[in-house]
Amino acid sequence: MTHMRNAFVAAIVLLAACAPVPPKPEPAACPAQAPCPVCPVCPPVKPPPESARYIEARFDALPGWPSRGLDQSLRAFLASCPRPGPLANACTLAAAVAPQDEQAARVFFESVFAPYALVSSDGPDTGLITGYYEPVIEGSRTPDDVHRYPIFGVPDDLIVVDLAAVNPDVRGMRLRGRVEGRRLVPYYARGEIDSRGAGFAAPAIAWTADPVALFFLQIQGSGQVQLDDGERIRIGYADQNGHPYRSLGRYLVDRGELPLEQASMAGIKAWAAANPAKLEDALNSNPSYVFFRELPATNGPVGALGIPLTAEFSLAVDRRHTPLGAPVYLATTFPLSEEPLERLMAAQDTGGAIRGVVRADFFWGTGPEAGSFAGRMRQQGRMWLLWPRGEALPGSP
Repeated sequence: MTHMRNAFVAAIVLLAACAPVPPKPEPAACPAQAPCPVCPVCPPVKPPPESARYIEARFDALPGWPSRGLDQSLRAFLASCPRPGPLANACTLAAAVAPQDEQAARVFFESVFAPYALVSSDGPDTGLITGYYEPVIEGSRTPDDVHRYPIFGVPDDLIVVDLAAVNPDVRGMRLRGRVEGRRLVPYYARGEIDSRGAGFAAPAIAWTADPVALFFLQIQGSGQVQLDDGERIRIGYADQNGHPYRSLGRYLVDRGELPLEQASMAGIKAWAAANPAKLEDALNSNPSYVFFRELPATNGPVGALGIPLTAEFSLAVDRRHTPLGAPVYLATTFPLSEEPLERLMAAQDTGGAIRGVVRADFFWGTGPEAGSFAGRMRQQGRMWLLWPRGEALPGSP
């Protein structure tokens, strides 16, 4: 779930944006709410960035809380421990709770934490809840007539520049490219990479027979490869080519290839099987390309905290507003349903598309069934941060 717009655009210096103009009298002050139309006169007025408001609530006000089982939530929270800082004492107390003791788990959460509704400074207390999963695709360590599509590691010629080292105002932005002569130029887009095949300057971790499955593996950012010799390996996100992510579903809808209600993962796979001659152009409509690394065998894919995720209890969040490692109560609905999905989750992952105060990605687990849920999930929901009593809230001075 990590998609970045090409940072080369952000790196262009706008010193030449305006042509020189003759001297003129000092202009009046710029309007408070709107920029002046002539660029030498007034700088653009940027809206303030979204921030979080944490509104204290009662546990019995959380939808479904009184009847919710909490032992599995406690185990997911413990997987993030030990945590330094405000969560350290909570981790110590959680370790003393006996497994499968629902009453003790409830006492722990209600006595150690206080719930705070996450509300955006822009106003809404609801937001988009999507789903993700760990796909399993079939593959081979070596190419053959069937396994023709490489799962690439990081290319030897990919250059990554952390722009914060040059300008703190662009903290978190990275420039990706390659050297051509004495110039740093944008890295190859998806179509250029695929056209090079085995001649591309990157190690191939494995090879697969299914380009569509590989495409969705890149969208998820991690997965497993079931090898033809019976071995299964886990791979995870290592880097990306710096190009923007474009939705394949949106591309197909815009061109009349699929109705909007069928632009799910299953619908796209069915379209691909029925339209092999159009497939290459469709895949290349998304210029973003993800490179992988092989990971050690674990009980689940590794999230942003460096620990295995727990199916249906791990949540990807925007760490600017929700601290990683914290418990988060989620109230939403199951995919394409009005059935409530109310659960205490652990904030253990992030994602390039997970931006906003009330915004989360629900980890459904591994394999096709989890993928079916994840591919259909696009619900509205509410979130409550559980924060240790007596500790300063995130962002407090």
